[in-house]
Amino acid sequence: MTTVFDNRRGLDDAHPGDSYTLRFMEGQQPDTLILNMGPQHPSTHGVLRVILELDGEYILRAEPVLGYVHRMQEKMGEVKSYAQYLPNMGRVDYLHAMAWNWAYVGAVERLAGIEVPERAEYIRVITTELNRITSHLLWWGAYLLDLGAFTPIMYAFDDRERILDLLQMITGSRLTYCYYRFGGVACDVSDTFVSEAKAFCSYMRTRFGMYKDLVTDNIILRKRCEDIGVISEDMLIRYGATGPVARGSGVPYDVRRAEPYGVYDRFDYNIPTYPKGDAMARYLVRMDELEQSLRILDQALEGLPDGEYINKKAPKAKWKAPAGESYFAVEGARGKIGIYLVSDGTNVPYRVRLRAPGYSNLSLFAELAKGTMLADAVSILGSLDLVIPEIDR
Repeated sequence: MTTVFDNRRGLDDAHPGDSYTLRFMEGQQPDTLILNMGPQHPSTHGVLRVILELDGEYILRAEPVLGYVHRMQEKMGEVKSYAQYLPNMGRVDYLHAMAWNWAYVGAVERLAGIEVPERAEYIRVITTELNRITSHLLWWGAYLLDLGAFTPIMYAFDDRERILDLLQMITGSRLTYCYYRFGGVACDVSDTFVSEAKAFCSYMRTRFGMYKDLVTDNIILRKRCEDIGVISEDMLIRYGATGPVARGSGVPYDVRRAEPYGVYDRFDYNIPTYPKGDAMARYLVRMDELEQSLRILDQALEGLPDGEYINKKAPKAKWKAPAGESYFAVEGARGKIGIYLVSDGTNVPYRVRLRAPGYSNLSLFAELAKGTMLADAVSILGSLDLVIPEIDR
């Protein structure tokens, strides 16, 4: 999982084809070690490689290396029709696929002036917030696993499975969703789904006390997270970091509130922020967001209007988009998701540009890790909530 190079043995120990390591070693200081964390390493949450120069257990330099799971998602958008490209959105960020679904159909709807029925807008909010909770739960369990605690991930997956059961009822899938359509959603939600979703909201609230007692107030977690990886507002701006990473540094930016889309402006909810900027602040933001997602769900489920779940006049598979360009942004579990489309009037996009929040959030790691201990780097990486396929895309 890790490879170590000792500069006292020279560059010959590096693989001759490994240009990243060779270039990194050229600036190596005397009596330091070069360590490759990954690309197959449990704490990198995917196929991510981080090259580190260590002085003992302290990090002098860090460099994330991408490209191991690059699938040319943007290029695929330029060779598939608008409808054919829909399933790709569930593969960019598989943990919050609904948000990527929404960003893409929203960009197409804005480009073509397609109206979305009110009921469909509510269904999108409901499914996106349920999916946000599943993403945060998986992050919670995996983060604690990185830090050495095994039990919490079992509780996280137990609660997460209840949401996956709900989403499977209407999407037929438990992970890589392709549920949204231009002008609405693929199918309507049933009364059973609504009642069970309401029951889940009530159940989930009973779990927060246990989460707090078991983990949040645990002194071991506090020691591993407090005052670790402090991100300043200036660093956030320089790297374009968003989502819980930004809100953990006191920046109250949330696309749902700053650039309202769908029907989010109809709901009453808070944007959790913590000013300290450390790993613990980012942890607390996500835990608070679980409660805020439940608040939104309560209101959306209660106010779900009758009507159509899709615009019957919406374009079908062989539809040709009008020439022009559009941009649509949503708030994903990791931050601001943006999709930029350029159309030349055919049924295939001329250009698709994906703005993945994880890429910006990861970019600040090299600067943030300097001077920290190796064990703390694991805590910092986990607190950024990285999903590598959306970064590598």
